[in-house]
Amino acid sequence: MRYFVFYIFFWAITSHQAFAQKQITVEEIFEQYRYRINTVPGFNFMQDGKHYSTLKKNAIQKNDITTGEVTEIILEGTQFKDKANFSGRINGYDFSEDESKILIESESESIYRHSSQVKCHIYDIKSKTLTEVFAQGKVINPQLSPDGTKVAFVFNNNLYVQNLSNSNITQITKDGLKNSIINGMSDWVYEEEFSFTRAFYWSPDSKKIGFIRFDETKVPEFTMQLYNNEMYPENETFKYPKVGENNAEVTVWVFEFARGKSVKADMGGMTEMYVPRLKWTADPNQLCIYKLNRHQNHLQLYLLDTKNFRSSVLYEEKNQYYISVDDDLTFLKDKKHFIWMSEKEGFNQIYLMGMDGKQKAKITPGDYDVTAFYGVDEKNKRVYFQATDQGPLRKSVFSVNLDGKKLSNLTPAKEGSSSAQFSSTFDFYSVNYSTINTAPTYTVYDNQNKVVRVIEDNKDYADLQKTYGVSNVEFFTFTTSENVQLNGYMIKPKNFSILKKHPVFMTQYSGPGSQSVLDSWRGNGYWWQQMLAQSGYIVVCVDGRGTGGRGEQFKKMTYLQLGHYEVLDQIEAARYLGKQTYVDKDRIGIFGWSYGGYMSTLCLLKGNDVFKAAIAVAPVTNWKWYDSVYTERYMRTTSENPRGYADNSPVNFADRLKGNYLLLHGMADDNVHFQHTVEMANALIKANKQFDTYFYPNRNHGIYGDNATRHLYTKMTNFILEKL
Repeated sequence: MRYFVFYIFFWAITSHQAFAQKQITVEEIFEQYRYRINTVPGFNFMQDGKHYSTLKKNAIQKNDITTGEVTEIILEGTQFKDKANFSGRINGYDFSEDESKILIESESESIYRHSSQVKCHIYDIKSKTLTEVFAQGKVINPQLSPDGTKVAFVFNNNLYVQNLSNSNITQITKDGLKNSIINGMSDWVYEEEFSFTRAFYWSPDSKKIGFIRFDETKVPEFTMQLYNNEMYPENETFKYPKVGENNAEVTVWVFEFARGKSVKADMGGMTEMYVPRLKWTADPNQLCIYKLNRHQNHLQLYLLDTKNFRSSVLYEEKNQYYISVDDDLTFLKDKKHFIWMSEKEGFNQIYLMGMDGKQKAKITPGDYDVTAFYGVDEKNKRVYFQATDQGPLRKSVFSVNLDGKKLSNLTPAKEGSSSAQFSSTFDFYSVNYSTINTAPTYTVYDNQNKVVRVIEDNKDYADLQKTYGVSNVEFFTFTTSENVQLNGYMIKPKNFSILKKHPVFMTQYSGPGSQSVLDSWRGNGYWWQQMLAQSGYIVVCVDGRGTGGRGEQFKKMTYLQLGHYEVLDQIEAARYLGKQTYVDKDRIGIFGWSYGGYMSTLCLLKGNDVFKAAIAVAPVTNWKWYDSVYTERYMRTTSENPRGYADNSPVNFADRLKGNYLLLHGMADDNVHFQHTVEMANALIKANKQFDTYFYPNRNHGIYGDNATRHLYTKMTNFILEKL
């Protein structure tokens, strides 16, 4: 009896303490940005090895590495306001290689998710003068030549170069036309799936430009409607190749200033091929061209000699699944070797290759994935990279000799993840370190791995977390019925009791190679999940099969059947949770955005006996409506893989809906088209299934702007509180 009285007293005290914590709100997260961490915007190591630059308060500052003190205001934006047609606002900047000039971008205006057009100016540091680039309008992807004498850019789908000494402009191409021909800039699907927008590349001696030309003539068009309070909606039409449809025909050209003309590169047959990268070697007369087949499982590196325009295959690789393209190809200054990353031995590793195409050394010795390549210190023959040496939850920064010897962990820690940025001389490096429970710190080290100074430590952030009474995020693992061990994290409510049945809200992304369960800071998602935990929910995230950090076989086992194993694993996770004494197995919900929305939808339909509710934001609902590059990489075409498409597209299972379903989408989503949600709604209506839906006019895949984010999260929060 005394124990019982003590328990009631203890429960009353702790419950009061739990509920006395300040409440997290949607408004504070997504409107007031109350919980935003401090970052280091525009951080850039400078060439002298003693300073770094930052962009703060609209000024480019020069800071001392050892003290952090501002030694010079290189450029203050407002000092040139209304001069040379400059708005006075700096959106971004890039130094020339010799740091004598700065390319300034302002008045940025989005095109698609990653591309934008900007006003461009060049600031001469010595003369302290600002010069406008191309007064006729905003340009795309401006870039200084390596010698700093010229700037290249794209305007109206054509490639231009402006000479900075006399402002003379050379128009390299003249056939550019919207929805037809693009020069020096990627088309929509390359931008989205090959992750680049600038498709022109300066030679090291600044005498040539290699560029990609896209002929979109045969690519089908997609039209979105924008609603701007006019009499009729505005139609936004662009080229979007879907599964099995025509892609843009791509060709590679080299413009040489001395000749004043462009020459087409010969790479053999280019039917059904991609050119996902160009890169100059250390020899200014040699251009390396990536040539990838449409199935994306056969990659060839062509070496083009721009003296005679003869080409040959430098290296090729085949894979039974697909080959991921990255930016890490690095040609060494000795002109005899290059660095290459590959999954050819089961894990993503770094190799030293000869210019004869043969492997000289395996640089990284581990049976783990290299997740980032930071560069090569050729003087000291050291390679720097990030890897998951402690398993997929944590990432560390390493260095190793070019021959694979003397591996060193630069960021040894029992928990958390680190990423790094190195100075051009590798004398200093900056480390961004965080855990899933602690905000990032930014620290500069010297090449002896000694701390030089802490740039930002977010030292007051722990007090903010304490004020709001956040719960500690806990990692866990469990083994499925198919004997697969999966990783997850869990946030328990402050009033958690093992004697109480709590509802569970699962969140995930689950896309190929992605990782959501990581011991690193999660941003705004962390605070929304903490807010739900304050309301009594256990928040859980599980990375199923197909996710990254665990080698090629684990990641690529979903090949040709996207959604199959991933859904099985989320259902198994829910069943595992439902067996815990503190979980209400009848109140488990799941959420996701984009691929995650596809997953949450399919989980609710195929796991209708497990999930009570699901929220899907911008979901793919049938793979045949998504773009060619992404979908065919993992699924091939509908004619090649009809079963894979039929068995794993949510529209085909609308009749299985039993629980509560919230479907949300931006109507101007150029990535996952609003079509997916419309067709899903149509299938649900045909099956006589009730569901909730919200749509967001003029909003893209991210659903933001004019209060949209707050509105979206308010709706989702209310749905969870009401339906779960």
